[in-house]
Amino acid sequence: MKPIAFGSALLLSTALCAPAAWAQSGPSAGQVSPPSSPAGGVTPPGTEAGAPASSDTAEEQVEISTPGADATTEIVVTGRYIPQPVRSTPQVVSVLSTADIARTGEGDIAGALGRLPGLSVVGNGFVYVRGLGDRYSLALLNGLQLPSPEPLRRAIPLDIFPTSVVASAVVQKSYSANFPGEFGGGVVNLTTPAVPAENFLNIGIGGSVDVETTAKLGYTYEGGDLDWLGFDDGTRKVPAGIRAATTGGGRPLTTANYTARQLQDITASLNNAETTLLQRNRDIPANFSADMNFGFHKEVGSDAEFGIFGSASYGNTFRTRDIRQQVSTSVDLSSLVSDFKTIITDQRTVVSGLLGMGLNFGDNKIRWTNLFIRDTVKQGRLSAGYDTSVTGADPVPNPDFTGTPPILVQNTFWFARQLFDTQAVGEFKFDDLSVDVRGGYANTKRKSPYEREFLYVYNPTVRDYTNNLSGGGGSASVAFSDLNEDAYSGGIDFGYKLPTERPITLSAGYAFNKNERTSSRYDFAYRTVSGASLPSAVAQERPDYLTSDYNVYTYGVSLVDQSGFAGSAAYDASLRVHAGYGQIIAEPTDGVRITAGVRYEDARQIVTPLGDDLPTRLSKSYWLPAGTITWNFMDDAQLRLSASKTIARPQFRELARQIFQDFESDRSFTGNPLLTDTQLYNGEARLEYYPGRNEILSIGGFYKRLKNPIEQLAFVIGGGGLRTSFSNAPEADLYGGEVEATKFFTIGESGFFTSRRLRVSANYTYTQSKVKADDSLVINPIDLNPIAASTLFRNGSPLTGQSDHLANGQIGFESSDHLSQQTLLVNYASPRVTNRGPVQDGRTPDIKEKPGITLDLVLREEAQFLGLPVEFKAEGRNLLNRKYKEYQANGERRVDVNRYQLGRVFSLSATAKF
Repeated sequence: MKPIAFGSALLLSTALCAPAAWAQSGPSAGQVSPPSSPAGGVTPPGTEAGAPASSDTAEEQVEISTPGADATTEIVVTGRYIPQPVRSTPQVVSVLSTADIARTGEGDIAGALGRLPGLSVVGNGFVYVRGLGDRYSLALLNGLQLPSPEPLRRAIPLDIFPTSVVASAVVQKSYSANFPGEFGGGVVNLTTPAVPAENFLNIGIGGSVDVETTAKLGYTYEGGDLDWLGFDDGTRKVPAGIRAATTGGGRPLTTANYTARQLQDITASLNNAETTLLQRNRDIPANFSADMNFGFHKEVGSDAEFGIFGSASYGNTFRTRDIRQQVSTSVDLSSLVSDFKTIITDQRTVVSGLLGMGLNFGDNKIRWTNLFIRDTVKQGRLSAGYDTSVTGADPVPNPDFTGTPPILVQNTFWFARQLFDTQAVGEFKFDDLSVDVRGGYANTKRKSPYEREFLYVYNPTVRDYTNNLSGGGGSASVAFSDLNEDAYSGGIDFGYKLPTERPITLSAGYAFNKNERTSSRYDFAYRTVSGASLPSAVAQERPDYLTSDYNVYTYGVSLVDQSGFAGSAAYDASLRVHAGYGQIIAEPTDGVRITAGVRYEDARQIVTPLGDDLPTRLSKSYWLPAGTITWNFMDDAQLRLSASKTIARPQFRELARQIFQDFESDRSFTGNPLLTDTQLYNGEARLEYYPGRNEILSIGGFYKRLKNPIEQLAFVIGGGGLRTSFSNAPEADLYGGEVEATKFFTIGESGFFTSRRLRVSANYTYTQSKVKADDSLVINPIDLNPIAASTLFRNGSPLTGQSDHLANGQIGFESSDHLSQQTLLVNYASPRVTNRGPVQDGRTPDIKEKPGITLDLVLREEAQFLGLPVEFKAEGRNLLNRKYKEYQANGERRVDVNRYQLGRVFSLSATAKF
C-alpha cells in the first residue's frame, strides 16, 4: 500500500465551492435563472441565504433544464410568495437550489437529495422516492438520460456527482408526458451551470477524520503506484493468456484445450503479491479532498452573452467496517449456517471534471456540457468464523457449530466505475413558438480485475490455518469483471401558445434512446492438476507464497475455469426506445391550469448471454396518459391533483444470470431472464401554502398500484453465503402522505443575532405498501421454474426498500449581510426490507435494515484572509454514532446479516474565491 501522505493536521470534507449565479437573457424550456450575484456563489442579501426580500424581483431563482419546450402559462400572477420553479410547473416538485445544496454541506448530490420530503438514500448513493426502489427512480442530466456505471442497476448512483458540478436538482413526483415513461416513483433532474454572471475562480481544500477508521486498524494491500489517484498503473492488467481464453472464440482453461504446462504458464503470468497480500495497517490515513471551479463571462453584441464553466474535484476517503455477518435458513432462526466477524477497509477515490459552454441570445440558449467522473474503490476484506459447509475437527467448541472448524476468508478487490457524458442542448423561442433540441452520448464502464479470494481452514494437527487448494480443505480463486455501455439519446420538442382569449399551449415531441452493453465476469479456481492436496507445510503459506510461480510449477497448480457454474460468463444487452408525446396546458378560468397529455413508447430490450443460458427478448409498446389540475385559489396557496400511468422495465443486470459482487452490501447478485415490465397507476394530491418569502407549509397524499413489481429475494448458496436475485410479484399497492414546513424567525437586533434569522425546516412522509401474493405463478429465480407467488412472497408484506416513516429536520441561523450559517440537520428512516427471506425448507423472515436517526452539524462562515474572501466550513456527521443494522428477526431471536458501527466524521474545509 502506498497511501498519499496528507499530514495528521489535515481534516477533510469535499470542499463545496458554490457556483456563481448563472445569468440568462430570458426563460426558455422551463428554465429560470437567478439574478446576478457576486462571483464565487455568495447568495445576495435578500435571497435564500439572507433575510426576506422586500420585493418580488429579489427572489432567488433556480436554473432548471428539463425535456419539453417552453409550455408555461402565466396563471399565478398573484402568487407572490410561490417560488418560481413551483409556479412554472404544474407538477408536484421539490427543488434544491445552489443555496439549499450548500446549506446541507453534503459533498455529493445524493446526500443533499436525502433531505427532501419522501426521499431516502440507500446503499451507495441510490435515491428511493417514497420507499420505491431505485429502479422506480429516473435520473436525468439537463433533461437527458445517463447510463449507470453500476451493473446491478440502470439508475445511476448519485453519490458520484459532486455538488460543485450541479446548479440545481429538481425531483418531480407526479408524471407528465414530456418525461420518459420509466417514471415509477419520480424523476431526479440535475442541471449543470451554463453562463456565469461574472468571471470567478474558486479553489477549495479540506480533510476529515472518521473515528472508526482514521488512525485505527484496517486491512489494505499493495496494488499499484497510482491507486491513490483512482487509476491502475498496469499492475492489474489482464494477462494475455487470460484475455485469449475469455475473448470471443477463445478456448476455456481446461485440460482438453491446453497442456498442463500451458495451464501453468497462464497461471504463473498473473500478478501475484501486489494484488494478493493483505496487510494490517494500524494507522489508516485521514481523508483529503480538493476542488476548483471557474467561470468566464463575456458580452457578445447588444443582447448576447457567452460563458465557459469548468470544475474539477478530487476526493480520497478511507472507511473501515467491523461487521458481524450471520446466515440462517431455519424458519424460527434457531440455527445458523454461518457466523463471521468481517473487517473491510475501503479506499474510495473520486475524480471528476466538468467543462461547459453556453450562449444566450435574446430568449434563446445553447449549452454544451461535458462531464467525466471516475469512482474507484480499493477494498481489503478479512473474515473469521464458521461455516457449516466446511466440516472437520472442531478445535474450538462452539454450540452452534459442532464439528465445524474455524475458517479465514481473505479478499482483495478493485472496483473502478467511470462515466463520460457529452451533450448539447438548444432552447429557442420564436414569439409564441418554442423549440428544444437535445442530443447526447454517454459511455460508462465498470472494471473489477483481480477479484481474489482465499479460504483457509483451521487444522488442529498443525495448529494453524491451512489451504491445500482442494476445495473442502481450502480454496483460492481469482475473477475478472468488465462492463462497457454506450448510450445515445436525442429529442426535439415543440411548444406553441395559441392566439386565444384564454391561455392555451400545445406541445409535442419525439425522443430516442439507445443503450448497448457488454458485460463479462470470468472466474477461475486454483487447483492442483492431479487434484491432490498440497503438502502441509505449503498449505500453511500466506496467499502470495501459496500461489507463487514456484508452487505453480513444483506442485502442478493451475487455474480451472468455473465461470459458468452459476450462470453466464458474459452477455450482450441492448435497449432501444422510440417515444412521442402530445400535451395541452390550458387556463379555463383565472387561477386554474389543466395539463393533460399522453406519451407513446415502443421499446425493444434484449439480453443475450454467452453459451446456452436463457436469453431475454422484451418488445412492448405503451400508451401512458397523464393529467394534472393546479388551482391557485389564493395569492399564496395552490392545490394540485394528478393521475397517470407509468412503467418500470427490468434492468440489464436483473435479467442476466451473471454473478456480481456488490462492495457496499458485501453480497453477490445474479439475475432472472424471465422478468417482465412493471406497470404503475398513480394518483397524487398536494396542498401548498406559502405564508412568506421562501416559507412553505404543504400537505399531500399519494397512491400507486403496481402490476408485476420486481422484488429482491435472498437465497443461500454453497458455503453458507447469501446471494440475491429477483422475481416479479403479482401486484402491490403503495399509499401514504407527506407534510413539509419551512419558517423563518427574527430573533434579535444586537450582538450575535444582528442581521440574523432562525430557519426551521421539517418534512415527514408516511408510506404503506402491501404485496399481493396468491397461488398465481411467478418465476423462481433459483431454477427459473414457475412457482406459486405465496411461496416466495408473504401476502401483505411491504415492498423492498420501503420505510413506513421518513423524516428530515433542519434548524439553523443565517445572516442576511454575509455568508454565515449554522445548521443542525436530523434524518430518520424506519426499518425497511432489503431482501425477501431465504426460502429453503420454509420461508425465513425477511431481511431488514434499520437506518435509524442521523444527526449532523454544518457550520459555514465567510471571512477575509490575505485579502481574499474565504469560505470556511466545519462539519460533524453522525453525531449520535448510529450503527448500520441489517437483520432477520422472529420474536426474541435475531440474526445479524450485517451489523457495524458507522462512526462519527469530523471535517474542515476552506474555499478561496478569487
